[in-house]
Amino acid sequence: MAERAEVVFVDGVRTPFGRAGEKGMYWNTRADDLVVKAIIGLMERNPGVPPERIDDVAIAATTQTGDQGLTLGRTAALLAGLPKSVPGFAIDRMCAGAMTAVTMMGSSIGFGAYDLAIAGGVEHMGRHPMGFGADPNPRFLSERLVSEDALNMGATAERIHDRFPSYTKERSDRFALRSQQKVAAAYEAGNIQPDLIPVATRSESGWGLATRDEAPRPETTLEGLAGLRTPFRSHGRVTAGNASGLNDGASACLLASGATAKELGLGVKMTMTSFAFAGVEPEVMGLGPVPSTEKALRKAGLSITDIGLFELNEAFAVQVISFLDHFGIDDEDPRVNEYGGAIALGHPLASSGVRLMNQLAHQFESHPEVRYGLTAMCIGLGQGGSVIWENPHFNKKAAKR
Repeated sequence: MAERAEVVFVDGVRTPFGRAGEKGMYWNTRADDLVVKAIIGLMERNPGVPPERIDDVAIAATTQTGDQGLTLGRTAALLAGLPKSVPGFAIDRMCAGAMTAVTMMGSSIGFGAYDLAIAGGVEHMGRHPMGFGADPNPRFLSERLVSEDALNMGATAERIHDRFPSYTKERSDRFALRSQQKVAAAYEAGNIQPDLIPVATRSESGWGLATRDEAPRPETTLEGLAGLRTPFRSHGRVTAGNASGLNDGASACLLASGATAKELGLGVKMTMTSFAFAGVEPEVMGLGPVPSTEKALRKAGLSITDIGLFELNEAFAVQVISFLDHFGIDDEDPRVNEYGGAIALGHPLASSGVRLMNQLAHQFESHPEVRYGLTAMCIGLGQGGSVIWENPHFNKKAAKR
């Protein structure tokens, strides 16, 4: 059996994320057009990649219907102008769709079956709300396999607050405020814009160009957060302010074997070290990244102290807090979500995994003292996903300092 091939993250892009619904900037934009735009932008940024050598295109969506259906990876590849010889397929692992697309394509490269692949995801939550048209099996409730809460993500976040009384609403609000502040600072420093592919938009007022995320609220205050209603239960702790919103957006990245990247003279932003997915009780799905991270660390022969940067998807503030608490990391630790996260930027479900990777790759460049980073997220119906990456810019001397 041949040795495992090195799997490298060459480049990743995304569209600006919009607010879902009629007032959102993508209301009149098709879901497939969003991901096609991301793929075209990715290929334009990497002119050294011969399109005919792309071995596969894996695109994720959670609600695979309408303009998000029809084997999205293949339709997007054709619409993006890739040669007809390039195959493609669709994936659904809810929030971790793009992450799963990356780990599947990475595995195919590691196995030696592929040299180059595109992985990404799209979610148009304005057109396709999560679970819309789905028909959950009645046995889930009649046989008490899960509680009714398990299918309502906000209710699962409230249950984490119930289980851990030290995770107060105030603590979640404070974390949410920091996310907004960090995103504003990252935009100010030009750390988010490099990976955004502009998208033409259409509204009643005419044509426009989306060049920034629509959801951030830099004017957020703790007082404002404290006064928001708790839609998932009366006197609850989860609000629109300390959770990610409903969003539209797409992402795509280019993965290669180390040998192919070298042959084509492609830059390498990160190297995949290990990954893992794990299941937890669906009622507390936010705890999922804890076992998936422990599993990924074990597979890599690393411990949590080896991780120098964390990109954790902020589906809910309490969900990230539960992860940090488990691993003994402070809520304000500068290694965590340096550019802010989904509470401010938004979480178009299946596309978010590659956003985490883009941000980690960008941070690796400015942190030569860090050898390993983690991208992790909770997943609806009780799962977690984690990918550990190695920094190609790592410098032992910088680490000693």
